[in-house]
Amino acid sequence: YGLTGQGLPLWLTSDLHTALALQKSIVQGSMQSHLYSTTEIPVILGQQFCINLPAFVIVALVTWILIVGIKESAVANTVAVAIKVVVVIFFIIYGGGLVKPANWVPFAPSGFVGIMGGAAIVFFSFIGFDAVSSTAEETKNPQRDMPIGMIGSLVVCTILYALVSLVLTGIMPYQNYANDAAPVATAIAVGGAPWAHLLVSVGALAGMTSVLLVFQMGQPRIFMAMARDKLLPAFFAKLHPKYRTPFIPTILTGLFVGLSALIVDIGQAAELTNIGTLAAFIIVCAGVLFLRKSSPDTKRPFSCPWVPFVPWAGIISCFILMLSLPVATWIRFVVWMGVGFALYFAYGYRKAK
Repeated sequence: YGLTGQGLPLWLTSDLHTALALQKSIVQGSMQSHLYSTTEIPVILGQQFCINLPAFVIVALVTWILIVGIKESAVANTVAVAIKVVVVIFFIIYGGGLVKPANWVPFAPSGFVGIMGGAAIVFFSFIGFDAVSSTAEETKNPQRDMPIGMIGSLVVCTILYALVSLVLTGIMPYQNYANDAAPVATAIAVGGAPWAHLLVSVGALAGMTSVLLVFQMGQPRIFMAMARDKLLPAFFAKLHPKYRTPFIPTILTGLFVGLSALIVDIGQAAELTNIGTLAAFIIVCAGVLFLRKSSPDTKRPFSCPWVPFVPWAGIISCFILMLSLPVATWIRFVVWMGVGFALYFAYGYRKAK
């Protein structure tokens, strides 16, 4: 609000809500692919037939855990992340023994353009670190813990992502993973033992459960903040009488994610998620530049280093990645933003503080 008034913040929140909801739907769809890889699915009329019920049940359990409370959510997330990290390290070590260096030649077959196009999609894997900030109200020392948690997890995840990608493309040619929603399980199934395939698939499910937990935790709290500012109806800010959590938006987002995963195309959803989040990050970087000029003396427990280099680098890199996405994705993005502004002028503009 201090930067632009009500309109742009609503644009950002509707943008990020779309990104978070679509990403959770994609994760749920990927869960289905890993379940396919570990179970026998009946074939009907030449096609595998399966209702994504197990993944829907996982979403329901995550929703229930988040309603019960932040401590229980933290315990569940810690367990899921621990399993995920162990399995990722196992895959890097075990899969490293299956690598054929010839599969890395040529190392960048599509050149710089191909790298940027791939980065615009892979960026999807880095969405969610910002969602951690939505739990600041429930953190003992957010001024210290939030920056450490976000930056530390980003560095660790980047290293693990790079190593996993090297092992994946070393086990099989990268073309073999086209349209594969469970590439790690596929790689182990081709080159490894059956027990290793099962272990990796279980670890992948645990990892995706932790992703759902973090996103499902952040989105309802954004709804709650919007309701407090009268941008949404008041019931979105209502807390559970016993658990003191925003249970209504938690249930609504859980239902939306569970149902939308049944109809969402993973590729298109990933592209729309990325372009929306990249646009939001550009606004955030621009906001840092603006605030350093307009409010230079404001107390900042944590401040962005090397301004203006870091914000400008963020703006330029995000915009380049946006340009690497298809025209159809840009059209969907503009349409959705139009819907967000229409909702703002129909409800939030008249009622917001």
